[in-house]
Amino acid sequence: MPGMFTHEFSVDLYKGTVTVNTGLFINGRFVDPVDHETIDVFNPVNGGVITKVSVGNSKDIDIAVKAARAAFKASWGLKTPGSGRGKLLYKLAELLKKNADAFAVTEALDVGKPFVHAKSQDVQDAIDNLRYFAGWADKNHDQTIETTEAKFAYTRHEPIGVVVGKDHSMKLSNWKIAPALAAGNTIVLKPSEVMPLSALKLAEPVKEAGFPDGVFNVVTGYGAVAGQVLTKHPLVGKVSFTGSTLVGRKVMETAANTNLKHVTLELGGKSPTIIFDDADLEQTVKWVCATIFHNSGQMCAAGSRIFVQEGIYDKFLRAFAATAASIKQGDGFKATTQQGPVVSMTQLDRVLGYIESGKQEGACIITGGSRAEGSGYFVKPKIFADVKSDMKIVREEIFGPVAIVSKFKTEEEALEATNDTDHSLSSYVFTENTLTGMAQINQASLALLADTIRRL
Repeated sequence: MPGMFTHEFSVDLYKGTVTVNTGLFINGRFVDPVDHETIDVFNPVNGGVITKVSVGNSKDIDIAVKAARAAFKASWGLKTPGSGRGKLLYKLAELLKKNADAFAVTEALDVGKPFVHAKSQDVQDAIDNLRYFAGWADKNHDQTIETTEAKFAYTRHEPIGVVVGKDHSMKLSNWKIAPALAAGNTIVLKPSEVMPLSALKLAEPVKEAGFPDGVFNVVTGYGAVAGQVLTKHPLVGKVSFTGSTLVGRKVMETAANTNLKHVTLELGGKSPTIIFDDADLEQTVKWVCATIFHNSGQMCAAGSRIFVQEGIYDKFLRAFAATAASIKQGDGFKATTQQGPVVSMTQLDRVLGYIESGKQEGACIITGGSRAEGSGYFVKPKIFADVKSDMKIVREEIFGPVAIVSKFKTEEEALEATNDTDHSLSSYVFTENTLTGMAQINQASLALLADTIRRL
């Protein structure tokens, strides 16, 4: 019989009991894996074991995919109209809202982030996303095109079938799940083995909302095994993966070598932040700290390469360093905590390795970067300056609270530095001059603008 994780919370921000079923969720119920194997889930705050969850192998995955395929053909897909799918998605959103604290607690415990961030951002974003796609479920219309007087062509939008979502937190999972379900696809979700609890918790309201059995499935396990098997499976129509560029390449290669399934990849970034002389310094420092140090820098869109125009470079660096040093790290269930740990010991070692590389290559250390005292996976916010473009810390995604600050003179110089990357994803521009800002946006062809030109 599948295990159950139960924890009684009596902390600053939450008092109550949270339960999470730790089995595999397949075909509408929690089940034990075929081999009864489990994996430890660690608390990033203190390094202790939270619980154990099931490890799905190739047999479990085959059962889950076949259940999803059967549901797609018999009770979902084209069998349930868009209006019906939309109603279920909206009901799921309402159940998340009703139980927001429980989901925020699970996410905070799973990932190590502050509870207030988990509730106001991750859970709320999931609710908003489900509501949004609930509204789109019955608006995916066909199109008719008259080609000649005697002929016409039309497009018909149909669901793909079984969609696999891999290695996501709660927010990212819902970005994948909501549109896939709205379009009529069925889901097999494979969360990261490092943070699987939120995905398992999500199965509860899916069941309560009334989704047909098999429409939504969760298989926990190791990415190198379970993820690979899912990507190879011939009944899977699409794989959606968010994670590292290295793993993304493997996903695409595996998908191409099997049944040429559809693939969506959202991979790493080394995103630039450009700050011009006329930017509001106080507000800019706040925003820049948020873009790189939020979630301990574990965001693919983190603004890790910061380019500052020479007129305010020294002032910015002093203010940025002071703000970074003042960030309060700690247990996410304490009201004073602003930043949690990185998600795992593996990630901690990776971040510390990059910091050591920066030191060895001669980057100027401005502040932070050491491991905080205690058994948790905490890294103090780190700022490097006076870097060279060929340094490892400049070229590669660190995925941690490490900022790289450089100086520029002209717009052209800033643009050249911005686009000098193999990991283009987002860009951030700070200026009071709308024309300058828009010029940078339009010319930064390798990056996707995320935020922000103030006072447009």
